[in-house]
Parts: sequence; C-alpha cells; structure tokens
Amino acid sequence: MDPKRLTITELHAAYENGSLTVEAVTSAYLDSITHQDGKIKAYLSVLATAAIEQAEALDRRLAAGEKPAGLFGVPVAIKDNLCLVGTRTTAGSKILENYIAPYTATVVQRLIDAGAVILGKTNLDEFAMGSSTENSAFQKTTNPWDTTRVPGGSSGGSAAAVAAGEALVALGSDTGGSIRQPASFCGLVGLKPTYGRVSRAGVVALASSLDQVGPFARNVADAFRLFQTIAGQDGADATTVDAPRVDAASLTKGLQGMRVGVLPDADMKGVDPGVAERVADAVRTLEKAGATIVPVTIPHAQLCLAIYALIVTSESSSNLARYDGLRYGTTLEPKPQETFAAYTTRVRGTALGAEPQRRTLLGTYALSKGYADQFYHRAHQLQAAVAWEFDNAFKIVDVLFGPTSPSVAFPLGEKANDPLTMYLSDIFTAPANIANVPALSLPIGFSQKLPVGGQFVGPRFREDVVFRAAAAFETESGITNLVAP
Repeated sequence: MDPKRLTITELHAAYENGSLTVEAVTSAYLDSITHQDGKIKAYLSVLATAAIEQAEALDRRLAAGEKPAGLFGVPVAIKDNLCLVGTRTTAGSKILENYIAPYTATVVQRLIDAGAVILGKTNLDEFAMGSSTENSAFQKTTNPWDTTRVPGGSSGGSAAAVAAGEALVALGSDTGGSIRQPASFCGLVGLKPTYGRVSRAGVVALASSLDQVGPFARNVADAFRLFQTIAGQDGADATTVDAPRVDAASLTKGLQGMRVGVLPDADMKGVDPGVAERVADAVRTLEKAGATIVPVTIPHAQLCLAIYALIVTSESSSNLARYDGLRYGTTLEPKPQETFAAYTTRVRGTALGAEPQRRTLLGTYALSKGYADQFYHRAHQLQAAVAWEFDNAFKIVDVLFGPTSPSVAFPLGEKANDPLTMYLSDIFTAPANIANVPALSLPIGFSQKLPVGGQFVGPRFREDVVFRAAAAFETESGITNLVAP
C-alpha cells in the first residue's frame, strides 16, 4: 500500500484498522520530498522534525482509541505567505528572507486543530505576484508532469508538491487565479472560495480586497474536506462572513436538473485548440450526466484583467509600503547622513524583485492625486458592474463552466520577460475574483500529455453548487486522483 496514493477517507480507514501509522505516512511524504524536491523545488522550508513530532503525538491519540476524523494525520503543505509561529514566512521575497512569524495564520491553526501534519512551506511568486512561480526570489519551481515547464503561479509550490506526491493536500492563495491556474497546470482540484468565506488573518497581503485562501487536492472530496476545515467567520478578520456551512451532501446530488452556463465560441478566442477540445468534451460529459447547457455571456468579462491590474497594483503598492527596512524583514546598515527616503529606497531596490517594483510603481501612480478617480476608483465601479452581470447570469443558470487557463503549462522562461503575456494567463480566472464569487478548477483531460483544467463558477457563498457540479463531473468522467509520473 502506497500511502501517497490514498485519499483522506482511505487514509483514515488505514489508521483505524492499524495498517498505517501517522508517523509512517508522514515519513513517506518526507522521503518523497528528500528524493524529488531537488528537481521539483516545491518547498522553501521543510519542517521535518516538527512534522514527525506531530505525527507521533497523533499516533498516541490513535493508540488511546481516538477515531480519525477531519484532517487527522493528513500531511499538508502550506504556501509561504501563510504565517506559522516560529517558522520563516518569506512570501518568496528577499525582503522577508529572515522573517520569523510571531503568530500563526487562522487557516493554518484550523488545520493543526483538525489534526493535520504540516510538512513545510512552499514556494511562490514573490508576494504572490505572478503566474508561473518564476518570480520567486529563491528558486524556480518546476511542473512535476514535465520539469521543463512551469507549475503555474503564484501558488506553484503548493500545486507542485501535491502533484508530485510531496503532500497529500495543500493550501494556496488566490487573488486573480493563483490557486486555479496552478491546479489546471498540475492536474489538481483547486478552489477559490467566495471572498469573506475564509479568514485572511496571518496571510501576507497582496491585494486585500481580493485575496482568498483555498485548497489544493487530487480529488473533489479531499478539496471539500480541506475547505470545510478552513472556512468560517474569524474575529481576527473583519471581512469574514457568517455564511451557512456547506453540507457534504452536495458531493452526491449529481447534475440532474442543473443548468450549466457555457461561454459562446466567440468568447473562446486565444484558447489553445487542445484545451478547447477538452472543454468541449467536458460540456458533452456534463450534458450526458443530466445537466442542461445554456450559452451565457458576461459582457464586461473582457475588462476584468484591466480592472484586476489596477486594483492589485494599487493595493499591493499600499501593502508593500510597510517594508521599509526598519520594522521587520531585511535591514541594511544606514549610511552617514542618509535620509529615511534614501534608506528605504536602497532597501527596496536591493531586496524587492522586478515584479514587486513594477507593480508598486504602477499602483502608486494609479493612487496618486488627480489619478485615483480616473484609475483605482473607476476600476471599483467597473468591478461592481461585473458583479451585477454575474448576479444576472445566475438568475438563468446554477453554475458557469469554461476553461481555467487558455493553455496547458508553458515552458520555463517562455513568458518570464513579457509581463503582459504572463498576465493573460489569468484571463479566465480573474473574473471570479473581480465578482467575488467561488470558482473551482479540476482536471478534465490532457493535451500534449499535460493536464487541462476546467472551471466551475457559482454564485456568492454557494460553494455547495460548485462542489456539486465538480463532484458529479469527476464521477461521470472518471478523471480523479492524478499523480504526475
């Protein structure tokens, strides 16, 4: 029995019947990291000693008669923009290279309280700014399906860890597609919850009005279990909402009677032929499973990347202003008679990468006097229009379906020096962030021997509908539990 091939339900059954121990499973995943991660480079920090200690404590609870539930004994990787007390939290940036978190993010604490074993912190684009995990200040993560290609971003380390069998499940964050696009590239299930469903307390911020934490898994049921664990209102995050808990019965209701909205062919321009073919196949699968297919158009969806760019650059420039080289993170020795402005410029110029610098400059301009109304505030007005159009669409259909990304995973370096082309990787994912609705990517087939992802998008706080559609498609198609060769 290979513990790295088991689902959470199967893992718990093995714990209960005594055929596996938590320590044995944790060791198997740590061995996988040891033997593979030199090539994959999914992790920035591996917490081997702490993980084994957690596992041994859980085994003592098993021996005392406790029945495994929740995330008991589940090896989890967490993106390195999530704080874990006493460990480095770098957000993929040199400016936080030696920052030790003084507290634990709410979502991480909820994992620990549910019995999860934290294996380590995963690589990401610096401050979650990117779509390929090539912008990390420390290393470039590769795609386990083809190590000459990117895993997606910015949560590429988390996606690669799960796809390579270096973690059973993982957490990432999604501001414009940073969970769903890597899930698509790596053959995984990845969910961006509704904004406000999951706490952001203890998350290194990119754009505070869009960031959301969500799960990666190899099947819908495991992603659902991870989502259930981290979701819920949090007094440490005033933007969280006391929304109804999503029932696991959603996973077994099937597609019969559901109305699924799909994009007309005119809105699929620029999609690789192989991806378009798999999406068409998936639509036929949905129809075969009992769904009614309805063509739907979101008129302002084509503006979402521009809206996203203005909001993200503006809010990230504000969030990055705290890294001044004095309070935490990287510091430099002041020069004689150096002004504060000159000092902070030197720190940021030395320790921030090209993408954070680019976005900070753009965002500062967009927020400057005389331009905020023209750019940032207008972007929010258009955001409201997009949300209204999604609301209208969900009066006609229960859920929307389409491609997650216009392509399969692209080669390393292909878009690294072309920011505009890189931003287009989020063309199908950014609208869900702009509309503040839940969206889930799952594997729907292969093109060029690489995974292709399809995306279900639902109404605000209706993760139940998204999971229902995804679970039904997974059952009908049989595409599940993919592990890279």
